[in-house]
Amino acid sequence: MGHTFHIPVLGLGYSVDTPLKVSRYGISSVMSIVDDELIERMREYHLKSNGENYVAISKSEPDSRSKRITAYLNMVEKYVDLQFERLKNEPFEPGSDITRYFELLPESSQLKQGYDLMMEYPDGPRKSIFQNILRKMITKGSIDVNIMAKVDKMNFDADGNFTGNENTDALCSLRGFAESRLESSVVLSAGMNPRLYSYIESFSDFFPDVNGRLKKRIILKVSDFRSALIQAKFLAKKGLWVSEFRVESGLNCGGHAFATEGYLLGPILEEFKQKKQEMLAELCELYKNALVNKGIALNQTPGQRLSAQGGIGTASENDFLLEYYQLDATGWGSPFLLVPEVTNVDDATLTQLATAGEDDFYTSAASPLGILFNNFKNSGIDLQRLARLEKGRPGSPCTKKFLCTDTEFTEQAICTASREYQNLKIKQLQTLELPSGEYDQRFNSITEKICLCEGLCASTFIKYDIVKPKESRAVAVCPGPNLAYFGRTYSLEEMVKHIYGKLDLLQNIQRPHIFMKELELYIDYLQTDIQAHLNDLNDKKKKYLNKFKAQLHEGINYYKKLWEQLPGQAADLFPSLSDELRSMENKLNAILILE
Repeated sequence: MGHTFHIPVLGLGYSVDTPLKVSRYGISSVMSIVDDELIERMREYHLKSNGENYVAISKSEPDSRSKRITAYLNMVEKYVDLQFERLKNEPFEPGSDITRYFELLPESSQLKQGYDLMMEYPDGPRKSIFQNILRKMITKGSIDVNIMAKVDKMNFDADGNFTGNENTDALCSLRGFAESRLESSVVLSAGMNPRLYSYIESFSDFFPDVNGRLKKRIILKVSDFRSALIQAKFLAKKGLWVSEFRVESGLNCGGHAFATEGYLLGPILEEFKQKKQEMLAELCELYKNALVNKGIALNQTPGQRLSAQGGIGTASENDFLLEYYQLDATGWGSPFLLVPEVTNVDDATLTQLATAGEDDFYTSAASPLGILFNNFKNSGIDLQRLARLEKGRPGSPCTKKFLCTDTEFTEQAICTASREYQNLKIKQLQTLELPSGEYDQRFNSITEKICLCEGLCASTFIKYDIVKPKESRAVAVCPGPNLAYFGRTYSLEEMVKHIYGKLDLLQNIQRPHIFMKELELYIDYLQTDIQAHLNDLNDKKKKYLNKFKAQLHEGINYYKKLWEQLPGQAADLFPSLSDELRSMENKLNAILILE
């Protein structure tokens, strides 16, 4: 009926209030609920901006993290509901929000077709009746939240006592969502956390009511079919249903990059397409049995959506993914960083992103989590890092402590981007008496880490002019490489029209196809991985690299067959792909075959 795309989570702050900007138009989006400090400050900002009283939830209050998240989500829902009610009562006239709602819809939408038909009616009672029907049929975009499942720091009280498993960061975040009034989804990403997944079972909103309706739904962000099935079965055995699988490209995406073992997006989506009915049947059986044991009757098979995201840049790519792989939706993330009315990007960073080229986007080891991170050259946070190095003060003050995972030097985990960790690690490095080249390499690896807790919020605070005195204004931004081809800022209308093929924002722009760009990223990743292990290449690593290369060859063969079997009309979308694929295959063949 409505939109066929969603806006995925964008860092910590970039989409933290995006539902307030797009939900009333039926567009779904995802907010991060990792950082309760950011969330509390955004609650204060929006309440005061709306003339409402703000009562702080102090960090010292019991269970403050989940309470802050619940309060913020309830506030967002309240304001979106108010916006939506105003929209529904507006007249159908140029410039009104209700007119904008319908004009943003794709032409394939029945709602859009009904709107177009209504507009042809002459003014009078019949047209008014038609308009009222349309008002009743429209729906809000979903206000979804994201939890990185494995970002689950243990917490301690003032005396150093562990506060318990239910008070780790990820579980507190889940509790904050579960206890909110939202009727929406939690997107679980970054791998499986059995403790978190088991904790979901504590909240009744994740189980169906008498009508089979789920008030709170689960979405899994995954990078391959096998992982998706394992996680979904774990949940189904507990009576928890996965309402959607969001397949994300391992490397052609924004934020953290979780490279697969050479599995490419096309073959992955093909496997979902071929096996989804078989998977659905298996999961339903486990789910129904678990519900019976809980005394819950299920009268109908629940639905399960499939979507894909990461690197989609044109309407033809978007349409092909939806139609050929039978997707329910696609995700468009990084391009919305250039839509100021949708995301929180400060003016200076916005100008940098809008004028950047392909070489300005790269993957790095900058994340304290030890996971590849999509980075942006000359970002404020990296310039700050280099300035601190020049002053002989590597690392960042660690104030929020969300990414504390290392216990090499301390009993309680600390962050590898922190000044404390980097000083300790550099002192250890100095005792090893390494050759200068190896010393420099290790030193750079230690000091490459940046503070994401501060950096991914800074742009939001700058945009809303709520930066505190002495607070860092150094911005971290993590767009996907696809953003390089979008060369200015855009309105919401322009970006949505681009997605649906009503407007081409990339006209005359030379840009590789989504599949070819991902393949190139994976070949480059393989080359880099081989170079990094030339001096310590054991049998296990050789086996991994050979499997990786073989899997890329399988992906190339899949694409060759796909181009051959596409009907003529679809084949016209890929006039140069055979040449690009041949070039990529030659590049892969040139990589040294490991004995």
